[in-house]
Amino acid sequence: MHQPIDLEALCNERGLRITDQRRVIARVLSESDDHPDVDKLHERAAAIDPRISIATVYRTVRLFEEAGILDRHDFGDGRARYEATPEAHHDHMIDVETGKVIEFVDPELEALQRQVAERLGYRLVDHRMELFGVRIDREGEPAAKPGRR
Repeated sequence: MHQPIDLEALCNERGLRITDQRRVIARVLSESDDHPDVDKLHERAAAIDPRISIATVYRTVRLFEEAGILDRHDFGDGRARYEATPEAHHDHMIDVETGKVIEFVDPELEALQRQVAERLGYRLVDHRMELFGVRIDREGEPAAKPGRR
């Protein structure tokens, strides 16, 4: 479902100064098809430019977040995870055993959320949904972990 977003272009649109190191970090984020944390971002960026420090990644992530071009997520693993602010809304299913994050859109679910808001006397302007689960086998039981029977 991931569609690359050009963070460098968004920085230019928002008037952010784009240094060479920020450009590398923006590129790494734009090309990520997962939701990396700062350590993973630093690892990927430093593989391109070894001069990029973890502090630079933290500052850049905060700057991008404040500019509204980066979203921070807490998927229950104790680490802030990031993705470029998507152009189209999507929700997340998080596998609590592996940490894998699956992006999805469900029109029925979107309609139900609007209906709930209206029933409570609100017009929905935004929302974020993160579902946490364990993989099930065809019989509806949790899938066996490696080494478990």
